[in-house]
Amino acid sequence: MTAAAPRSIGVDLAWGEGTASRPPAETGLAVLDADGRVLDATWARGVDAVHAWLREWTTPGSVVAVDAPLLLPNASGMRPAEREVGRGYGRWHVSANASHAGMPWQAGRRLRELLEADGVAVDDGLAPHPAGTTTVFECYPYTTLVGVEELGYEDRRPRYKRPDRSLPTPADRRAARAVACDDLLARLDRLSGATPALDLCAHPASAALVDEASPLVDRAYKHREDLLDALVAAWTAALRRHAPGRLQVLGATSEPVPEARGRRATILAPARPGQRVAGAPSPLPLA
Repeated sequence: MTAAAPRSIGVDLAWGEGTASRPPAETGLAVLDADGRVLDATWARGVDAVHAWLREWTTPGSVVAVDAPLLLPNASGMRPAEREVGRGYGRWHVSANASHAGMPWQAGRRLRELLEADGVAVDDGLAPHPAGTTTVFECYPYTTLVGVEELGYEDRRPRYKRPDRSLPTPADRRAARAVACDDLLARLDRLSGATPALDLCAHPASAALVDEASPLVDRAYKHREDLLDALVAAWTAALRRHAPGRLQVLGATSEPVPEARGRRATILAPARPGQRVAGAPSPLPLA
């Protein structure tokens, strides 16, 4: 039997794990085949459900990109990788939230531990991996959206997340957010002819994002946004596999983390020449 080919997988992970009285928020999940076709696009609640989905869809040599902090060596404040997001992408109005070991939301750390127990290796972009190793790295979708020429965001990030407070009413803000989201999805839809490709029409759930207008109701909109970000993360994983020279390693000079076999708490981020941070190399090619 022929072994399944490596896949590119994206996880827009909800950072909180929920409580006994409050379920965790949704996590968006997406997986691409070697040709960029969406094999699955869905949602899950809780780290255990995300882990189970990853076990179902991950094949040897697959690359998993997670939008959540996987390594938290700092007791407080920001990690170096997060500070470097602002240095490289601040002109595009992109910055990162601070994450540290003292915060109560650590789903990324728990997911990493579960994956490592399965034999998945943390990829900080700086150390080689044996051929066929399944790897997981930390990504930040905003850096992908502004860090590639194909999407055409020359001046600033798309305003598809937080409402624009300069608009006069909540209705105006929701309408503008929906327009920005639909425009972003139209741009992502054009990646079906890119290298690497992202074929949203290959799966009903991702095709619906393109075919249906963004909802105005906050809960329905967030449901849509989580899947969108998972698809961007999956395409970032494809860039990591096929075009590592287009990415940079943010946090490359931070201290190694013993609990992760000496890997560093990095973010692998697509970058144009003007977004390159001094001292940030491109990640090593995967075997």
